[in-house]
Amino acid sequence: MPLLRSNRQVLKDTITTTTITSGLLQDGQAKRFLRQTFDATPLMGAIRHEMRRERRGEIDKIGVGKRLLRRKVENVDDGYRAKPKYGSISYSCNPVRLPWEVTEESLRENIEGENLDKIITDLFTRQIGVDTEDLIINGDESVSESDPDYDFLKLDNGIIKQISTGGHVYDVTGATDMDLEMFYKAVSMIPNRFNDGSLRWLMSPTRAQQWELFLLQKVINAGGAVPESLYKSPVAIPSMQVPGLANDTVILTDPKNIIEVNTYTVKVRKDATSKDAIMQDKRFYVVHFDLDVLIEELDATAIITNLPEYSFS
Repeated sequence: MPLLRSNRQVLKDTITTTTITSGLLQDGQAKRFLRQTFDATPLMGAIRHEMRRERRGEIDKIGVGKRLLRRKVENVDDGYRAKPKYGSISYSCNPVRLPWEVTEESLRENIEGENLDKIITDLFTRQIGVDTEDLIINGDESVSESDPDYDFLKLDNGIIKQISTGGHVYDVTGATDMDLEMFYKAVSMIPNRFNDGSLRWLMSPTRAQQWELFLLQKVINAGGAVPESLYKSPVAIPSMQVPGLANDTVILTDPKNIIEVNTYTVKVRKDATSKDAIMQDKRFYVVHFDLDVLIEELDATAIITNLPEYSFS
């Protein structure tokens, strides 16, 4: 099995291969390029990724139901047959882009020389992954135009918006401190069939650290001991630190329940020879791709909202 090429090699091929028209990546190159963005954060590596050829379509869901076993009677066919259960979820990818430019002077005069071109491209590629995770979490198509991040957040509805409108919501407005009951309450909202060991708490690093401090303070003030597992796994469910989450929100779901859909229509364009590039002595770049954010089973999600800040007094 051939080794995956680096992102730099993929981009180099995009620019130099004559079989690619206007920077459109071939299917294999598009997949490798997107994998680079999937590796940008732990959550991006944990969620499910689907590649599709069309911007709009359906993703099939297949199940087999439960309590399907029946009594066997020797030499008798009673006609009973179990059947798969089919379903689907619709997706509609939004086209997005990331443009940047680099002056030829900066390429000539920095210590990295021509290598700076590759370094900057790698940095922007990683940022695509970071921004995609941010959008997967916080995107909101109904965001107010007065929001300073309106142009970014309006691109798609992220998982906070989707769970808040269709999943299980535990609003703790008015609470003065964290407590373990919050976690138990959120777990109790999710049907038992989804509580199968795959669930994870998604919380910001600050919230995870404040939870640890909350437990430590309980030990200091009340004596006794707290099981070590409770620090990282409230209610025996492991937690993941997700920098893109706000401190006042905790999400409970299986990361594979979150789906990022992309199409193979990935374009990486570079222009260093046009009239504008020559006159401004610049290189222009832009990455185009499509994405949509889905949750396969909203019933398998819970969100704790309006968590109070930890009181250090």
